[in-house]
Amino acid sequence: MALAKIVYASMTGNTEEIADIVAEKLESLGLDVDIDECTTVDAADFEDADIAIVATYTYGDGELPDEIVDFYDDLQDLDLSGKIYGVVGSGDTFYDEFCKSVDDFDAAFAKTSAEKGAENVKVDLAAEEDDIIKLEAFAEALASQAD
Repeated sequence: MALAKIVYASMTGNTEEIADIVAEKLESLGLDVDIDECTTVDAADFEDADIAIVATYTYGDGELPDEIVDFYDDLQDLDLSGKIYGVVGSGDTFYDEFCKSVDDFDAAFAKTSAEKGAENVKVDLAAEEDDIIKLEAFAEALASQAD
């Protein structure tokens, strides 16, 4: 059975909820899922997974959350060839750089030689019904790549 590893950073709980939505869908599709807050794991933990997922929020004017910066830096040094990745996250459309951290992690994963398995999903604050549909489609796309 394929293993999906989800690592998240969440200040208000919105991004943790996004990670949980993706995890629940992956589990319903028959995958094993590990989900961890970013300060409790190392980026190298992705080496043991078939699917690597980051769920992050964007802080202020496009900055990575402080608690995930080390994880982000370490991720770029990994070789994740043969792995599938995806990135989701939350932000606030009030800011010019909406969900920029999602794009930053997408670029970081690209440096690892992992294959992008689904388009990024960006959520304005908390996940609404249409966001949940997109997040579940994201999970389905990743799971289909892991077969």
